[in-house]
Amino acid sequence: MAKLMALATQTNIEIATEETQKSSLKATHNRSTIKTNNPEKAKRPTIEASLVHATPGRVRYRVPALIKDAEYAQSLEVLARATAGVTNVIIKRSAGSIAISYNVSEISAADLKTHLETLIQLAASAIIPIEKKGKKEAEEPEENNAWGGMKLPVLATTLAVLSGPFGLPVPAALVGGTIAMTAMPVAKRAWESLRNERKLNIDFLDFSAILITTLQGQFLTPALMLCLIEVGDAIRERTARSSKRQTLDLLDTLADKVWVERDGEKVEIPIQEVEHGDTVIVYPGEQIPVDGTVLRGSATVDQQKLTGESMPVIKQPGDEVYASTLVREGQIYIVAERVGNETRAGRSIQLIQEAPVHDTRIENYAAKIADRAVIPTILLAGVVFGVTRNLARAASVLTLDFATGIRVSVPTTVLAALTAAARRGILIRSGRALELFGQVDTFVFDKTGTLTKGDMEVIAVKTVNGMTADRVVELAAAAEQRLTHPVASAVVRYAEQRGVDLLARGEWSYEVGLGVKAEIDGQTVLVGSKRYLKQNGIDLNCLYEEHPELQAGSLIYVASDGHLRGVLQYTDPLRKETSEVIDQLQNQMGMELHILTGDNWTRAKSVAAELNISEKNIHAEAFPETKATVVQELHNAGRTVAFIGDGINDSAALAYADLSISFGDGSDVARETADVVLMTNDLRGLVEAINLARQSMALIRQNTGIVAIPNLAGLVLAGTIGLNPLAATVVNNGSSVVAGVNGLRPLLNK
Repeated sequence: MAKLMALATQTNIEIATEETQKSSLKATHNRSTIKTNNPEKAKRPTIEASLVHATPGRVRYRVPALIKDAEYAQSLEVLARATAGVTNVIIKRSAGSIAISYNVSEISAADLKTHLETLIQLAASAIIPIEKKGKKEAEEPEENNAWGGMKLPVLATTLAVLSGPFGLPVPAALVGGTIAMTAMPVAKRAWESLRNERKLNIDFLDFSAILITTLQGQFLTPALMLCLIEVGDAIRERTARSSKRQTLDLLDTLADKVWVERDGEKVEIPIQEVEHGDTVIVYPGEQIPVDGTVLRGSATVDQQKLTGESMPVIKQPGDEVYASTLVREGQIYIVAERVGNETRAGRSIQLIQEAPVHDTRIENYAAKIADRAVIPTILLAGVVFGVTRNLARAASVLTLDFATGIRVSVPTTVLAALTAAARRGILIRSGRALELFGQVDTFVFDKTGTLTKGDMEVIAVKTVNGMTADRVVELAAAAEQRLTHPVASAVVRYAEQRGVDLLARGEWSYEVGLGVKAEIDGQTVLVGSKRYLKQNGIDLNCLYEEHPELQAGSLIYVASDGHLRGVLQYTDPLRKETSEVIDQLQNQMGMELHILTGDNWTRAKSVAAELNISEKNIHAEAFPETKATVVQELHNAGRTVAFIGDGINDSAALAYADLSISFGDGSDVARETADVVLMTNDLRGLVEAINLARQSMALIRQNTGIVAIPNLAGLVLAGTIGLNPLAATVVNNGSSVVAGVNGLRPLLNK
């Protein structure tokens, strides 16, 4: 604690002991003041953190809270930078990690770790007023862009009501001038359409009706029209997604610095400075930053996010490795052959950037219907004026333009559906995605992490030579504890589920990719692969004599004192909802289903058989570019394709699919590429989204009728016996309101 207090003093931080927990925390950094007087933040639970990697001069921690809380990330960065001896702080919120570079001559590794772990907790109760204010200011323009245009229409309507129904002496010039200013955007759009496209659009009709009624002194009619037009535009802006795809730099997903061996010495350099031919050193828990060949060392590498393989693979000298894959165990030296965007993962990003960009507004469907009515409406208004010489009746015809109701009801329905989906944990990014959900006829699934859980699970124990199942599990878990291999973690979890005690482990040794040897309860225990036990002289024939079905499969062998004791069967199991969802999509909704995975054919066929998916629809051992090709081929065959995946290896296929779907816990690239994100990581969201999309499309068609029929009847009246412009506005706006309210029905779904 003394060393910790000394460090705190150097960083101007007052560390709270048990007796002073209520004291305020103060630090000065870049003229920002940090305090602990925020009652909401003070109630936060203990922040989870784990050490990922430590080398002289650099440590990296995994802090999940960084992902969800930008304010916490800012506080932690300020506190860490204020620490004496710290030379650099890099926080990657998307990865939930913080990397600290420090001067070893000023601070020891042990003291820094202790201090940093304390700061991780303290940052939860720190606020930075300057940063917070800047964030607020940055957010305001986005909100104002959508609704800022409502001020003038509301003012114009208020003045029109005061001067009309209420009879107050509001100058006509003031009301008319306000309406004129409010109508300028409508006039501008009408002029641009006429100048650039040589086309009269619905804005021309709106402006004509507004101009005529304003000149006649009927201020309430144009003011109400402008209000409804602006509401529709604001809603449309909120529901439309930008047409420019946001792409991610591959290097953003990797560490900022890497270790390389140059002139016989290990040096740490920025990742951008890695060159072809450099020898790159990758330690346990780190991502491989380049494509290349293993020069020396061995390691188990998790390639799931790139290739979709559910099990880590052993990489030894001469084997090829890829950027963005993870070294779980071991240490390897790699000769860099491809760096940055030249790597296989980098090419996946380029495929995303080159993918076609689609129109994102479902409202265009409504606009086309409204545009078709422009010329007939203008002609009818001209005929009515020519026959009656009555501008008011002609304005009534122009007011009944079909456009207002459609432009309000369609985005209202879309917004309601997107909101209803969000309440169910389904993030649908645009109206186009919602529309496509109702049209999809082919679903293409990644396997690992999408149909399956993506984590190994022990499913059974088989014993031989008289040992009980619990004892086999007890020995296996004791030997495998604290190893980072996913199967080792699965064994320990299984022991906990069975209520088996985790025994102490004595001397032990681990061979990468083979197994572990440990002293447990006075016995020499071997846990690992068939090859590992055979190398240690263990006879396995007794197992196959008692359990002939175990000749093949995913097995962990357990032996003690020179004899085989049993095996643990493991698998990457299906998600609990997968079978139900696949049955609904395939048998109830008539969808064509495909499995597209980088995993091997054996595992792919096994999953397909379990889900009753046709073997002809399996595409296995596919790299990212292959996945994109398969999706394109299905699209070119006339299918409307939805692809569901969660890894970097899926990003290209996601970009080329008609509709792309990922999970909330998927890779950064997959989430950014996807049109839809299942935030609850539950495949049942697919069925809910399809039903919601179909309901919304039906409502849009229904609302088109609700708007069209009254306005058509009004046109008949305006063209024959005549219709007052205000009455025409009531018919037009009334149908718009009814259609808009009807469009809110998705929010009422349970």
